[in-house]
Amino acid sequence: MVMAETRRRFDREFRDGAVRIVRETGKPIAQVARDLGINDGTLANWVAQDKRARGEAAAGGLGEDERAELIRLRKENAELAMERDVLKRSVVLWVKEATK
Repeated sequence: MVMAETRRRFDREFRDGAVRIVRETGKPIAQVARDLGINDGTLANWVAQDKRARGEAAAGGLGEDERAELIRLRKENAELAMERDVLKRSVVLWVKEATK
């Protein structure tokens, strides 16, 4: 008979503390996880989540603030492109009217 594995739940304070140990001591995740008696994959997920929240995403990744700024800049870029196109059409019409 196989027993179902029970999942341990960790409160926010414990998770934040574990991540802080990794960040501030520079110890490997596996060592900190072993010292705390938790799975190293679990701690690695917490550390990665913390890095994303701090905007320290892995190479090529964007933090939450950077992602929000990118969305804002793309929207602004689209608006500026529309304004430019309207101005171009206005100039063309003005030139046609002036050369009649």
